[in-house]
Amino acid sequence: MVNLSSCFAMSESLERSTRISQLKEPQVKKLCEVLDKSSGRGWRKLGEIVSNDRRFKVSSDDMEMCSLKVLELEGSPSLMLLRLMGERGCTAGHLMDYLKALGNAEALQCLKPPALQILIQPQPVALLCGHNLRLSCHAVGKSLIQYQWFKAKEEIPNSVSPDLVISPVQLKDAGFYICRVNSGDAFEFSQWAQVDVLNVATSCGQTYQSLDGRLKLVIQPQFQRLHVGETLQLECGAVARPIPRFQWHKNGAPIPNGTKRKLVIPHVMQEHHGRYRCEISSSTERMWSSEVDVVVAPRISIQVSGAMECSEDDLYTIGGGSEELFLNSIPDQLYATDKVALLIGNLSYQNHPQLKAPMVDVYELTNLLRQLNFKVVSLLDLTESEMRNAVDEFLLLLHKGVYGLLYYAGHGYENYGNSFMVPVDAPNPYHSANCLCVQSILQLMQEKETGLNIFLLDMCRKRNIHDDSTRNVVLRVTANIVFGYATCQDAEAFELSSSGFTNGVFVKFLKKRLLDNEKITVVLDRVAEDMGQFDATKGKQALEIRSSLSERRALTDPILPSDSADLAHVHSRQWAKAHDLPESMCLDFDCGAQIKLGFAAEFSNVLVIYTHIVKKPEDMSFCQAHVTDFSQDLDVDPKEMNRETPEETGIYLLSSSLPQHCLYTRLSSLQKLREELVFTVCLQGTFAAMDDDHPIHWTKSVNIGKPLIARLDLHRVMRRNSCLQTCLMPHSPCHSPCHSPCHSPGPEHRLHLHLGSQQAPDCNRLSPQHLYADICESLQGAAGGCGDSFYNNAGRGHCEPALESGRFSSSPGQLSTPIEAGDDINEVQTVFINSLQLHPQ
Repeated sequence: MVNLSSCFAMSESLERSTRISQLKEPQVKKLCEVLDKSSGRGWRKLGEIVSNDRRFKVSSDDMEMCSLKVLELEGSPSLMLLRLMGERGCTAGHLMDYLKALGNAEALQCLKPPALQILIQPQPVALLCGHNLRLSCHAVGKSLIQYQWFKAKEEIPNSVSPDLVISPVQLKDAGFYICRVNSGDAFEFSQWAQVDVLNVATSCGQTYQSLDGRLKLVIQPQFQRLHVGETLQLECGAVARPIPRFQWHKNGAPIPNGTKRKLVIPHVMQEHHGRYRCEISSSTERMWSSEVDVVVAPRISIQVSGAMECSEDDLYTIGGGSEELFLNSIPDQLYATDKVALLIGNLSYQNHPQLKAPMVDVYELTNLLRQLNFKVVSLLDLTESEMRNAVDEFLLLLHKGVYGLLYYAGHGYENYGNSFMVPVDAPNPYHSANCLCVQSILQLMQEKETGLNIFLLDMCRKRNIHDDSTRNVVLRVTANIVFGYATCQDAEAFELSSSGFTNGVFVKFLKKRLLDNEKITVVLDRVAEDMGQFDATKGKQALEIRSSLSERRALTDPILPSDSADLAHVHSRQWAKAHDLPESMCLDFDCGAQIKLGFAAEFSNVLVIYTHIVKKPEDMSFCQAHVTDFSQDLDVDPKEMNRETPEETGIYLLSSSLPQHCLYTRLSSLQKLREELVFTVCLQGTFAAMDDDHPIHWTKSVNIGKPLIARLDLHRVMRRNSCLQTCLMPHSPCHSPCHSPCHSPGPEHRLHLHLGSQQAPDCNRLSPQHLYADICESLQGAAGGCGDSFYNNAGRGHCEPALESGRFSSSPGQLSTPIEAGDDINEVQTVFINSLQLHPQ
């Protein structure tokens, strides 16, 4: 309860401590009218007085800016001056002192407390049915205070006290409340307060014994299966004081006007199909609801006889409620049980030319694929082991009927019909054991019985003259494979030469067609036509499409989850791990300052941290917060941390969606994080009363766990064997060392077993296939792909000045020759592997 006698004593101090920016509009308007019309004691003289106060110093440029306001329609120099003072922390008490020094009694009168003033306003609240509701409104005035509460426009009987109590609250009590306050002839209305009452017992089957005012999520949205034309209703509920804010998201993007607790979309269409979740926030907390699928299937009718057409409901009656009859009656509509995409962009190579375009390409394709309801994992700059583990995680998301898409941008090559993706830590020169074979990944995808396998490879396809090994990848005959190569066989792929960040040639045209509701091969055909009209790459780069697709499958196909809902839920949770952003938080420091710490994801392995000053003590003249002491696993450059603009720290793609007036830090390569991410927030500030300008420091340690992709531990060298075994398959018998002469290595090629490092081999950690492949390459002396001399003779020098060769390139080699393996190849490999023995060098 509030002591009214203390409110009178508090009113004057509250008025003086009020910031100018928080003064009521009528007060400010009246004050500005007085100051604007006064000549000797107006806004100019006030500005001179304030300019002598070092706390809120007003410069001559500021005064000139204020004077220019007279040229604007209804412009007020006084209002501009008050805004500048308010931005620098000036309070009503300071303003009163200035007006006293100015000697303008009329202006000072404008700031005096009114005859009636509401000190405590009723606050909106969301609470559970059966709890107690209390709304408070307290005012001070020169005579007796009287109260009357209203719900909407109706008076609430017997509600004439400062506190409105309803116990227990029922669903019918939800609505908007307001209080009218009278003091003599003066009266004033409080602000509106919304009351939201949630019946959790019927919605979620659970109850809460108490409500402490903190944000609690009590109603989760539920899976919806609808037909075109029906109404979508998703509900999310949370209790808090004040009432929480809601923002619905579809496929990771906020829904315009989706800011209510219940999301209602009448007459849904198939484009409303997707994954939905709700962001719930209060003044200091934020949380997310669970993500649910909304499936929208077309409504159909079929001809049962020549004289009668039945609706879908009739169809169920005829078919005895059989869902199989309904589904089999839609021959033209194809579905995916889910859509999953892995996007990898390698640009910061350790031993090879660095690239620019992959970062932009991956970012833009991520946003486009999410609009198509794909679960997207986007990763930059992966080492060999990280790429293999990322493929493993990608494979975990695949099951029967899923559309799987792999996009890769970076260095690469093609030997004997097999495409190889080059990790950022690949040695110079490199060979197949250092790279990932795309066809081997396709083989693993086929084992998952996927509905569509799409590979978009934005890399060079030149022969690697240093890699004579061949891969025996035995693929199934399935009519669901599509390859989109950014360039033709034995040719290079380019990125546009620019001082800024631009797309590669392939994505430059692909992004314009990707959302088309057409068969995927038709989309790629149109991209190829567009690329063919691009003068800069004519005769140098042309899109090549290889497809076995027999059905009209498109990236826009809707998702119809399979009967195995539990399996889909497990896969969704696995995917969600890589996109779990830390909650924003507010940190309170002993000096009275409050800092907001926010987070954003640029990619699945790139986190942005920004700090913002929420409040600071009045006598603090300077205040700034920055983050420091990050794990050495991340290798963060201190010079690129805590910058005033996102671009200064390397955040070029996400900058427009970040809040302004913050300090920004970009943390890349989160996949390397071995422990939970713990860092320090350092606050530094100076006070007006200090003799020197040396700031005082306060620190707080923050632990945000493992954010985004870090939770999947991709840094582990050998976590699983699925991708490792297939991508490092041994040579075919006709090319193995026992069938071909042993070539002595050159002086620059030292024999060693490739373990991703220069350590001695650990036999217990190597799979037989890994061991076999490395021994074969050591015996053959094939120590890598392209040496320094090779790069000096690469095709990059033959490009137009406006282009750079953006991928791996080499001299023309022999034509690709498909290799077929017999049924007994696995037995031959096993016998050979078992005959090998390791000897110390």
